[in-house]
Amino acid sequence: MQKANILLRSNAVFSGLASAPEAGFVAISGNHIMAVGPSDGAEYAGPDTQVLNLGDRLICPGFTDVHCFFSGYLLTIAGADLSTCQDAGQAIAAAKDYQKSLAPGATVLARGVQTGFTELSCDRLDQEFGDVPVILFMEGGESCYMNSAAHRDYRFTPDTCWSESYWRLLKYILGQRDFSVPEFRKYLSMMNSRGITSIKEMGFDDFYGFTKELKKLEQENTLTARVHFMSQPVGFPMNLEYGREMRDSFSGSFVHFSGYNQMTDGSISQLEGEMKSPYLCSDTCCTKDIDWEGLRRDTLSADRENFRFSLHAQGDGAICRTIDIFDQCQKEPGGKIKNRHAITDLECSDPADLERMGVLGIVAEVYPQIMSIANRDSKLAMIQKNIGQERGKNYWNRRKMVDSGVMISCGTDLPLLYDDIPESIYHTVGALFPEGGAPFNKENTLTTAELLKAWTYGGQYNLGCENQLGTLKAGNLADIAVLDGNVFETSMDHVRDIKVCLTLVDGNIVYCTI
Repeated sequence: MQKANILLRSNAVFSGLASAPEAGFVAISGNHIMAVGPSDGAEYAGPDTQVLNLGDRLICPGFTDVHCFFSGYLLTIAGADLSTCQDAGQAIAAAKDYQKSLAPGATVLARGVQTGFTELSCDRLDQEFGDVPVILFMEGGESCYMNSAAHRDYRFTPDTCWSESYWRLLKYILGQRDFSVPEFRKYLSMMNSRGITSIKEMGFDDFYGFTKELKKLEQENTLTARVHFMSQPVGFPMNLEYGREMRDSFSGSFVHFSGYNQMTDGSISQLEGEMKSPYLCSDTCCTKDIDWEGLRRDTLSADRENFRFSLHAQGDGAICRTIDIFDQCQKEPGGKIKNRHAITDLECSDPADLERMGVLGIVAEVYPQIMSIANRDSKLAMIQKNIGQERGKNYWNRRKMVDSGVMISCGTDLPLLYDDIPESIYHTVGALFPEGGAPFNKENTLTTAELLKAWTYGGQYNLGCENQLGTLKAGNLADIAVLDGNVFETSMDHVRDIKVCLTLVDGNIVYCTI
């Protein structure tokens, strides 16, 4: 009998094919799983086999994040850290000191600047830095101080600090290859430390040439996670020729072009989520002007080329309109859409529309950790004020998705959130805000098994790789994550203490704390 390279043994193996873990083993040969079973797998152990006796640690298929932004992550670490500066003078001095490390004329970036430094006006920064672009992001990155040269070159303002607005700056940072490429490898390693083995990256427009670096990394066999990337048209119209080129260029097992992504509405808290009926606090269903016809046109054009499309929708009105668009796409004989189009976020949905999603086969991309950045009192007050409790019952309704046959996958919108599967259980299974207390909309929650399947099989179904990944079975590729505790037997009070202790990608250990 062929012997395994790696043999994992545990009292808790969650294959993704059952609703609970069981004691057993996973044997790995090369980059494939050769066997999974309820014994200790002794017959697969040879003199050269690396045997890991994991005790009560939980073995799972590798986790997949289907919605993340490396370019946004880059911005959180780019430039000088000015968080310790106590006044505007110190901030300017630190920024000037950092400038000495840059090429002449290079943009001066900084982060973590405290709010209230009113002396960091545009005029003051013009005086200090002249025609060199300067952007000093405040804590949280939601606003900044910038000079005239930065306004000229990057064409956003301190009041429009979001990715779609400062795409030119993201293009600039991504283009600093001596910085962005090493940081991408660190980014994947950080994901590995959280059990992530596959990601779906949102790359603006043509990813600003970063696909050449992905090709090099794939050819060098240095990628530690499988990378699927999408094109989100921001600075330019949707480019189908680019999509064709990317689809043809990436045909290996580590990098793939996954289609197109677009935003629709915005946050319900800001009245930018499109609702079916008006907000209670304002005579509007949405304060944003959404180009639904343009979104429909782009989606159908991509669908005709057999590209998949994901649309980000938060309000029940936007979700309904998005389903209407996908309903016009190509369909299989049974009535489901041909291409695996997805809706991202789905913050407040009409249950009837979730049933339509199931009928059409539209994939859900949810943020199972989203409650981690919310405060219970303020969130409930917002819901009561803006849409009322009756519609508030439909917040984060993942239960109805499963019951309606919707395939659920998980994303983070990283750097909004950072992958933490045990934390996602606390929020999406426990229905708890960070501070605890009574569950919120407990009837809308998933079971632990359902959520883990969404992180594993659901993510790979989203990416079209469920026949090779997402479950632990013989013949599948060996992408595996191990948690240092059994989340099925851990109370909600302690589940967030559990961490990833081992990650394998393609049969190789890429993270280990055992």
